[in-house]
Amino acid sequence: MKKLLVLGGAFQHIKVVEAAHRLGYKVYVTDNVDDSPAKKIADVSLGISVDHIDEIVSYCMTEGIDGVINTSLDPCQIPYCRICSRLGLPCFGNERSFEILTDKEKFKDCCKQFGVDTIEYYDSDSVPDNAYPVMIKPVDGRGSRGQYICNDAEELEHVIFKAMAESRSDRVIIEKYLGDAQDFTVAYLFVDGEAVLLRTGDRFTGDNGSGLKNIAIGVSSPSVYTEKYKEHADQKVVDMLKKIGIKNGPVFFQGFIDKDTVRLYDPGFRFAGGEYERLLYKATGVDVIERLVRFAITGEMEPLPLNDYCMINGMRIFHLDPTLATGQIKKILGIDTIKSRKYVETVNLRYKEGDIVEDHDDVRRRFAEICILSPDTESGKDTIKFVQENLKVLSSNGENMLRNFIDADKLVSL
Repeated sequence: MKKLLVLGGAFQHIKVVEAAHRLGYKVYVTDNVDDSPAKKIADVSLGISVDHIDEIVSYCMTEGIDGVINTSLDPCQIPYCRICSRLGLPCFGNERSFEILTDKEKFKDCCKQFGVDTIEYYDSDSVPDNAYPVMIKPVDGRGSRGQYICNDAEELEHVIFKAMAESRSDRVIIEKYLGDAQDFTVAYLFVDGEAVLLRTGDRFTGDNGSGLKNIAIGVSSPSVYTEKYKEHADQKVVDMLKKIGIKNGPVFFQGFIDKDTVRLYDPGFRFAGGEYERLLYKATGVDVIERLVRFAITGEMEPLPLNDYCMINGMRIFHLDPTLATGQIKKILGIDTIKSRKYVETVNLRYKEGDIVEDHDDVRRRFAEICILSPDTESGKDTIKFVQENLKVLSSNGENMLRNFIDADKLVSL
């Protein structure tokens, strides 16, 4: 029996463990979190932090691990590359490509080099007065941690060290803030040097009053801007990725639609998280997670049949990320009702009754990830409304702690 080590036990890796089990592999999961969701279904659960590379390599050699994988978590990416290199195991990238696609500053420099549109950015000591408002963020942060909108130099000076504290390398990047421009996401799978466009999506963020303006509260796929992206950005992006040496593996980007320009701002040499790949499989019959699991063992990526995958065979995928006010959760209502609703495919909770929601302006305020696969926009709208009407998270004083619902009536039919 082949042995697979999964780096990171977050819920995003549950589908990786399940895919490996379907293929008959023995699955090990490691991180430094005691109750990681993916560990609960693994054959072997380890407590080694993913950045303890020497310890992991030693364990793999002793245990006879046949493959190592990470599909969804940024902090695991460079350790994944180094562990595979030390063990001589297949890895879907090299250290240079992982560095570019986990570092926002290096990514922007790469975009400029290859003519891919990105957001204008500045050095921290040379932001022009006419550049404000700007967005400051860690170059290697994740989950919107350490991101702030600044309207003047005084605000920037106030938060720069807070942003820096969320960076593993103590570095930040400052971008022109594009305000209400439509947020956009796109994902590829590279197979033997060829890029397959798997996903486009329109991202919706929280409102200013909630303090969660930078947090995605939902994604609608395919994006209404899919054809614009294909026309103005797709080929330039694919050419850039090939030139930095990407041959196999998942890549995603976030960006903004700026008139006829798609400005990319956040990369990842992985899947974006969430359960999109599960729903893609149900809609198209293609299991991209199984392909990556096999690659981790064999070093070969199974070809994808020709298909315009990002259009999901005419179906719609909606990813809901309801957020919470701060406080203690006393009661959660409606989960079983929502799970039984037609077109609701997955419900992953981040909090349970009794948990305290702390005052963070980032993804730590997300209550759940709820994924919907519907045959058309109208049935998707009805399902979103049903979810939002039935879900309740009550505080100790009986108030609903949920914030930032999507206005389903504004979703556009394709």
